[in-house]
Amino acid sequence: MRSLIQNMIIDKFCVAGINYKKADAEMRSLFAVNDDQYSSILKNAPSFGLKEVFVLSTCNRTEIYGLTENPEDLINLLCLETPGDVQTFIQSAYIKTGDEAIEHIFNVGAGLDSQILGDYEIVGQLKNAAKFSRQHDFLGAYLERIVNTVLQSSKLIKSNTQISGGTVSVSFAAIQYIKQYAQNADSKNILLLGTGKIGSTTCKNLVDYLETKNITLINRSPEKAIELANELGLKTGDMNNLQEEIENADIILVATNAEKPIVLSSHISSGKQKLIIDLSIPFNVEESVGNLPNVQLINVDELSKLKDETLKMREAEVPKAKVIIATIIDEFVEWHNMRRHVPMLKDLKSKLKSLHSYSLVTDPQSSLYEEMLDTKIQRVVNETAGRIKKTDTKGCQYIAAINDFICIA
Repeated sequence: MRSLIQNMIIDKFCVAGINYKKADAEMRSLFAVNDDQYSSILKNAPSFGLKEVFVLSTCNRTEIYGLTENPEDLINLLCLETPGDVQTFIQSAYIKTGDEAIEHIFNVGAGLDSQILGDYEIVGQLKNAAKFSRQHDFLGAYLERIVNTVLQSSKLIKSNTQISGGTVSVSFAAIQYIKQYAQNADSKNILLLGTGKIGSTTCKNLVDYLETKNITLINRSPEKAIELANELGLKTGDMNNLQEEIENADIILVATNAEKPIVLSSHISSGKQKLIIDLSIPFNVEESVGNLPNVQLINVDELSKLKDETLKMREAEVPKAKVIIATIIDEFVEWHNMRRHVPMLKDLKSKLKSLHSYSLVTDPQSSLYEEMLDTKIQRVVNETAGRIKKTDTKGCQYIAAINDFICIA
């Protein structure tokens, strides 16, 4: 029965998710998961019969992975903790099981399913998602192996292809947009709201690629903004003076990750021409801001439409990445198939030890005897595992192993 259960594990691996392909940013924001919600999801997982589960939530996707015979349990668990409901989720969702789910997570980890092809930031997000689940004891041996193998595949793809060549992430796409549509950007007053991971990356790209330090940083926790400003030689502003800072800025980038918009129409009254780029999910710029005269509002979905030579080069590398993924998946399936035989191999090892009367030396109590016995047993078990790997006939190989053991005793 135990080996039968292990046989079925690969079919129980499931993912349910939404991403940029069928769900716009507004809908995705309904299912975005923060750390507090993630904790609650894991806390409630056992009530849905889930023992292994993790959630990957980024600006472009929310996915819940787990071992279950009913993918609907994953959806119900996720939606229990998000503003969006089950029916809304299902309208744009994809549900994959077994081999299809495995191929999907490999594509996600390689950046092949990213809104910007080859976006390598997904690797860190996947690591963090798995780490969070592991810390709460919801990442067992099977999911751990899948994640580690996906990360191995992603590393090989990055090392052996140009799928992540150049720098094309959401933050970099914002810089490209500014360079393309804002004349003399290096002389503009730039305001960056939010200095978390995305904000910090964007800030460094502004300095490097626009060659400007005419940037003011504001963060809800001032210490982070001050630290980054000191590092790059920039200015900081005060959140209490937000409206004044917005009025003075020509270009505003928002990466605050707040639950509600923090840049409002009421903050803008001068009619001064502004470019506002919202990098946040959910949106942190009030939608009506885009209707104001002389204001151009861009969000992450629009940034992803940028096409350049870097993306064309990456697209040409996709077949190479697919070959690497196929090879690593084959290795994972091989591991999975051998794992099915672990109970039998353990039983075989125990049975061989019970045949200790077939000793190699006269004194069965000597340490030399024990050492030689263990060596012989392990050799027989290893050879048996090798034969099973080739023929998948574990019953016959079990009997053959005992005969081999007796013959060489």
